[in-house]
Amino acid sequence: MFFKIPRQVWLLYLTALIVVALDQLSKMWISHNLVYAEPVNFTNFFNFTLLHNHGAAFSFLSDAGGWQRWFFAVIAFVVSAVLVMWIARVVVSSQREAFALSFILGGALGNLVDRVVLGHVVDFIVVHYNDNFFPAFNLADSAITLGALILIADMFLKKEMKSNA
Repeated sequence: MFFKIPRQVWLLYLTALIVVALDQLSKMWISHNLVYAEPVNFTNFFNFTLLHNHGAAFSFLSDAGGWQRWFFAVIAFVVSAVLVMWIARVVVSSQREAFALSFILGGALGNLVDRVVLGHVVDFIVVHYNDNFFPAFNLADSAITLGALILIADMFLKKEMKSNA
C-alpha cells in the first residue's frame, strides 16, 4: 500500500538533513583542527573546546562502562522514527510544530551518527561565566533545543488562539 507524501513533508525532512549535515561538518572540522580539551577562546564567556561525551545530555551515564552507547543509540533511533511519522501527520495542520520537529529530528540524527560511528558525541561549544561552566554542546544539541523552544512557543500560541476564539 503506497500513499503520496506531501511536498511539505519532504521539505521538512530536507531541513532535518541540512541540520545533520551542518552538525557533522562542524564536528568534523572541530575534530581535525582543535586539540582535545584545549579551549580556543573567543570571548571571556565563550569558547570552542573539543570534548567527547560518552553519555547523554550533561554527560549523564558517561562513565557507565560502554553499554550506554547502544542504549542511547537505540533511543535516538526510536525517537527519530517517531518524529518522522509525527512530522508527516502534523505538517498540514500545524506547520510550526512540524518545523520544530524537523529541527529535533536533525539534532537527534546528528548525535546518533556520532554514537554509532565514533562511540561518543563530539561536543565543542562552551559557554561560561567566570568558573561556572555550562556543559559543552554542539549544533545538534542546539537544533534540539531550538526545536523544543519552538514547540513550547507554538503550544502557548495555540492555547492563546483557542482562548481568543
